Amino acid sequence: MKCDLCNKPAVVHEVSITGGKKKEVHLCLEHAQAAGIAIPGQQPINKLLTKFVIGQSPKTSGTQCPNCGITFAQIKRANLIGCPECYNTFQDSLGSLIEHSQFGASSHVGRVPNRKHTPNQFELRARKLMKELDAAVTAEQYERAAVLRDRLDKLSTDVHTEEEDKQGEESGS
Repeated sequence: MKCDLCNKPAVVHEVSITGGKKKEVHLCLEHAQAAGIAIPGQQPINKLLTKFVIGQSPKTSGTQCPNCGITFAQIKRANLIGCPECYNTFQDSLGSLIEHSQFGASSHVGRVPNRKHTPNQFELRARKLMKELDAAVTAEQYERAAVLRDRLDKLSTDVHTEEEDKQGEESGS
C-alpha cells in the first residue's frame, strides 16, 4: 500500500470511525513522523504495553482516592472498588473497566438465575388441559374440545381472581 501523500510504501495504516463513517489513513515513515504519529517498532516496550492495559492511563495510575487511599492499580488487580468516592476519583478509567467487565454495557446488567422457573399448580393444570385440547382437536372431537376450552378459560379466570385477592390482602395489611 502506498502513502496517501506520496508514492512511498506506507508503514502506518490508521482506521478511525467517527459518526459512523470510516476513514483510512496510510502514511510513509516521513509523513507519519511529521504528523506526530508514533511508529511501531520505534517505541519502548513499556509505552506499547500501557496502550493495551484497559483504562489505565499515566494520570490515574498513581492517583489515590482521597477517602480510602486506594489506587487504580489496586482496584484493577482486585476488581473491587474501595468506596463510593472512588467512582468520582477514577471516573474516566472506571468507565472502560466497567464496560469491559459488563460485555459492553456501561452499567451493571445483572445475572440470569441458574435455576429454572418452577411451574405452580395452576400452570401444570393449564398445560395438561392444553395437551388434551390439542389431542381433541386433532381427533376431531369438537364437543370435547369445547368443554376443555371452557375449563381452561375458567382456570385462567380463577388464577386472576386469586392473584387479585392476594394483592388486596397485601395492600390492606
